[in-house]
Amino acid sequence: MTPLSSVLFWLHLVSGVLAGVVVLIMSVTGVALTYEKQMLEWADRQAWSAPPSTRSERLSPETLLARVREARPEAVPTTLTLRADPVAPATVALEGAGQILVDPYAGTIIGPPPAGLRAFFRTMTSWHRWLALEGESRPVGKAVTGAANLAFLFIVVSGIYLWVPRLWTRSQFRNVLWFRRGLPSKARDFNWHNVIGIWSAVPLAIVVASAVPISYPWASNLVYRLAGEAPPQALPRAGGPGGPGAPGGPGARGPARVEEGRRGGSPPAISLAGLDQRFATANQQVAEWRAITIRLPQAAGQPYVFTIDEGYGGQPQKRGTLTVNQATGAVERRETFADLSPGRRLRSWSRFAHTGEYYGLTGQTIAGIVSAGGVVLVWTGIALAWRRFSSWIGRRQARSETDRARAA
Repeated sequence: MTPLSSVLFWLHLVSGVLAGVVVLIMSVTGVALTYEKQMLEWADRQAWSAPPSTRSERLSPETLLARVREARPEAVPTTLTLRADPVAPATVALEGAGQILVDPYAGTIIGPPPAGLRAFFRTMTSWHRWLALEGESRPVGKAVTGAANLAFLFIVVSGIYLWVPRLWTRSQFRNVLWFRRGLPSKARDFNWHNVIGIWSAVPLAIVVASAVPISYPWASNLVYRLAGEAPPQALPRAGGPGGPGAPGGPGARGPARVEEGRRGGSPPAISLAGLDQRFATANQQVAEWRAITIRLPQAAGQPYVFTIDEGYGGQPQKRGTLTVNQATGAVERRETFADLSPGRRLRSWSRFAHTGEYYGLTGQTIAGIVSAGGVVLVWTGIALAWRRFSSWIGRRQARSETDRARAA
């Protein structure tokens, strides 16, 4: 082993031991979060029985919201999400009251989205991002996971270098490229560690490296600089047009309360007249959409903001926003992924490359598989380190006994 290899090996081993438990937690929760969006959509569909014939006419957005207002006169709808899937319910977000599922054919309220699966994913996300710490302790958890992720990135990159056999022979490569049967436990762990490590190295490096800008502002700024532009003063949401938290995107909140009357408990009488025509305008922008989310105006003069999604929710390159004047119906602004600056596109890519969602179901599956591989890598790595430590202790004890025997 060369001096460089020796240094990298011990840094690789020490980093794995120190960060192993946290990396194991992040890997396990990463596997659990692989198909979060698809599973939540599935749970919402299971909460409602679609009409026997999906050829029946769906209600228009205006009519649908009118039915919701009739059933919940005290509620203030802020967004409406419609899906192309004929057996998927509509989703209405209510200010200060969460979300409700609505029958898109009858306009009746189904109820809140299923809570059990969402609670599970919230728990997994909490462990994945900040080790389930809450309140003032959350920044500490985030700092720990960020540091462990940096250590994991070093482990992955150094592991690629350490994996390359010193002797380029067919048997050497076969021993570290393919799983072998009938090996004793130590040799088995070494074989699994090498095989899984090399086959998952590239996608795992992408998944781990793309998490660094999420944890550290300096890394996020570096992404913009790599794209040849100055980092923004106020970092835009990584989801791009209509991304999580962006206007009209999933999780978007309505504007701040500006009407005095609403403080008294009475919702403002904002007219939604013309919404159907505005929806038709947005519908014409994309022929094959999977979901359209409408951010509803909460004050006179505010526009309708339509988020049109052709993908699975985590593909910013397939999502765009359309801002339409409430009164005139004129398109005030249209923004797609291609309209973003290179820095925002790269930052958005890095955010959704971390989960694999940028590349659809295939990308999510690969990210989930390499996350599962990360679990095995941590387990076998710690096992190998423990065996090495135990052997070292055994050798020291043997030398001590030999020295005592000679002294006697």
